[in-house]
Amino acid sequence: MVVAAILVSSFIMMGVNSSFGVFFKSLESTFGLTRATTSAVLSGRMAFSCLFAVLGGWAIDRYRPKVVFSIMGLFIGISLILTSQTTAAWQLFVTYSLLMAIGVGAFYVVTTSTILRWFDRRRGLALGITGSGGGLGIALVAPLATFLIESFEWRNALMMLGVIVWLVMIPVAQLLRKDPYEIGALPDGVMPGDLIARIKEDITSPPIISLVKVFQTKNFWSFLFIGVLLAFSWVFVLTHIVPHATDLGFSAIQSATILSLTGIAMIAGRLLTGALTDKISAKVIAVISSLLQAGVLLWLVWGQELWMLYLFGLLHGFTMGGFTTANTVLIGGTFGLKDIGKILGVLEIGIFIGAATGPYFGGLIFDVSSSYTLAFLIMAGTVLARIPLVALITREKKRC
Repeated sequence: MVVAAILVSSFIMMGVNSSFGVFFKSLESTFGLTRATTSAVLSGRMAFSCLFAVLGGWAIDRYRPKVVFSIMGLFIGISLILTSQTTAAWQLFVTYSLLMAIGVGAFYVVTTSTILRWFDRRRGLALGITGSGGGLGIALVAPLATFLIESFEWRNALMMLGVIVWLVMIPVAQLLRKDPYEIGALPDGVMPGDLIARIKEDITSPPIISLVKVFQTKNFWSFLFIGVLLAFSWVFVLTHIVPHATDLGFSAIQSATILSLTGIAMIAGRLLTGALTDKISAKVIAVISSLLQAGVLLWLVWGQELWMLYLFGLLHGFTMGGFTTANTVLIGGTFGLKDIGKILGVLEIGIFIGAATGPYFGGLIFDVSSSYTLAFLIMAGTVLARIPLVALITREKKRC
């Protein structure tokens, strides 16, 4: 039940999270913005998300998951509906940048920390399954948003998406339960008693090192900068791949299909990696995924045909799914479960720094050169820069 609820919640949050690129040109033309300025609306959301990621990490350690998820769903819907009513560009920085940050800023923190607490033996597989909800969201919400824009124009499309979020996410959040050790007696066959005891000990016992000392380790800073580089290229692609494809002359539906293929392939990458990380080193998977992803980004420099863009979407999504799952397993294995919500919340600062700068940087390059070529080359370089940081992660907590 927990896996299903988080999978659906991830579907909604990541789907909405990735749909900004679909609305990009509508906002650009309606308010007469440059690509850098339009990207700044998303960058503003990422900047605000730094704060709400930390607050979300604190909240998920303190309150029931269903309360936290319900509040997030409420604000996602409010953000989308109010954004549909904006009449000036500055209003977007309130209705979308700020309010959407409250809804999705702690997305990774609350979903990951909840799963890490619930699962021990099949933790990687559980992360892969729930993470696939994000890929499914990218695959389905982008074409849905495109259809709604073409059928009802962008304002009505945003309003409809907001209502859908409320109707799906808030009821699903009520299915979430406390951590397994807090439930008490469980029906036979749900979870062995000795496993419950081990998880309880892992969560409630003192951490390997204090929370303050965690922030002083090279492992923590490696993960933080990995997050910066990861989001820098990933959110750039989510934001600019649809405008790039339409610039090449492809229709809005054809361009949005690239995001759909990315989401579908991400599901496969997460599921495969989730199963593999229970058997082989997550570090090896993270390195291989980075090498492949850099090559895929270089492919965009010469990718002018639609089939080449579709192939990019598939390969980029698969390698991203593989890397993010392996990276999450490494985090859980390195720091343990005590205060994991707070640790993930602080690590999210790196994610949002990269997510805030990547799209804006790419938009600025386009405004200056009228091309994304240089941006694609730089993004490939940032992906390769993740490899030495992964290699620096030297200590993993022994699993139960």
